[in-house]
Amino acid sequence: MRLQLLLLGVACAFPAYGQTLAPGGAQAPYRAAAQSGNDVLTLQQAWMLAEQANPTLRSARAEVPAVQGQVRDTQGLLWNNPQLATDLSRRRATPAGAASQSYPEWTFGIAQTFELAGQQGYRRRAAQSDAAALEHNIEDVRRQVRGEVELAFTRVLALQQRIRLEQEALKVVEDAASAVRKRVEAGEDSRLEGNLSAVEAERTRNQLVILHEQLLQARADLAALLQLPPSNFPAVSGRLDAQAPPYSLDSLLASAASRPQLRALELREDAARNRLSLERSAAYPDITVGLTTGREGAVDSRERLTMLSVSIPLPLFRRNATGIGRAASDLTQTQIERQTVNRDIEARIRNLWQRLESLRDRVQRLSGSVLPALAENQRLSSVAFRSGEIGLLQLLLVNRQLLDARRDYLDAFGQFIEARVALEQTAGITGATEQLRNPDPANIK
Repeated sequence: MRLQLLLLGVACAFPAYGQTLAPGGAQAPYRAAAQSGNDVLTLQQAWMLAEQANPTLRSARAEVPAVQGQVRDTQGLLWNNPQLATDLSRRRATPAGAASQSYPEWTFGIAQTFELAGQQGYRRRAAQSDAAALEHNIEDVRRQVRGEVELAFTRVLALQQRIRLEQEALKVVEDAASAVRKRVEAGEDSRLEGNLSAVEAERTRNQLVILHEQLLQARADLAALLQLPPSNFPAVSGRLDAQAPPYSLDSLLASAASRPQLRALELREDAARNRLSLERSAAYPDITVGLTTGREGAVDSRERLTMLSVSIPLPLFRRNATGIGRAASDLTQTQIERQTVNRDIEARIRNLWQRLESLRDRVQRLSGSVLPALAENQRLSSVAFRSGEIGLLQLLLVNRQLLDARRDYLDAFGQFIEARVALEQTAGITGATEQLRNPDPANIK
């Protein structure tokens, strides 16, 4: 079902593939996509859209009113509200030898429950820690979303560049096929070489169709992250670059200690510890003090009453074991999670750093020596083919080597970006690449 939808999308976006492609015709679908009215985004614009509309980030921010309300509740002078009570009654009395009399009596009182074991302080500190932990959690989610957007952005950018390279390769193959076709007609080349050139051209066109399908899916994935309209599959603009990052391994390890995820876990542990203290202190009984005043008695002998009452529950049957056990379990789980993250983070940073260095060396080797040499070989082989010094097989071999090397370059660069984003996410630093850049024209021609 997914493949059918993908092919349908390709057919709608690139209708020219329903016809036989003439020489150079493979570029038409790509131009049509660029002129379809979709947005062309930079990485900065994609980040801004994601921070405004990404569902994961919005869900994290939706928790803010809850913790703010919790903090406001704990800021009151006392946790328990005072209680007002009133009583109005009418008494009828019949004195001996006298007519019965009816007169009103009333009482009015106020009572307040006081916590005696420091519960208010524990409750406030737990709420404040929860609020601070949420802020760090939102920042951590924001970094994760930016990383996901950067990876999706890079995939679109790399596929756009890959399509451009395949179009250039197709032009070379079609030019060669045209020349071979003329030679076959003139009897200078065999039909075998004519068939070889036609097959190679069709293979390259088929590869372009596959790449356009992948590009459509990559744009759809990016649009989903940015919550763009369903009909908007954005193109992207930028440059790919595999320069050395502006940080060292030591600075990454130092930064990891203050990453938002760890700070959020520390604050969650502090909140859990205060909630455990709160539940333990709740086992101590609260005292309730009440003051009541009222009027009683007949009209000619009214009495004003003022009463002070003190009540305290006896903790004989329930000692809040459920609340204490649940809070102790939450604290233990939070401590285990924080210890696990702390233990694994250094090893992960070191592993990703080594992988990043290896990928950067691979990209630089390809761009510095392999690609320029192969590009020169392609130029020389094209000249030699036109002058009849080499045959079609040698020309196709050189062209295929250059195309494979360019693919290896873009694949290595994509892995480099993935490793760099994962490393920065693990260390909790802001992305070092503020703008992705296209491959250097000196390296990919």
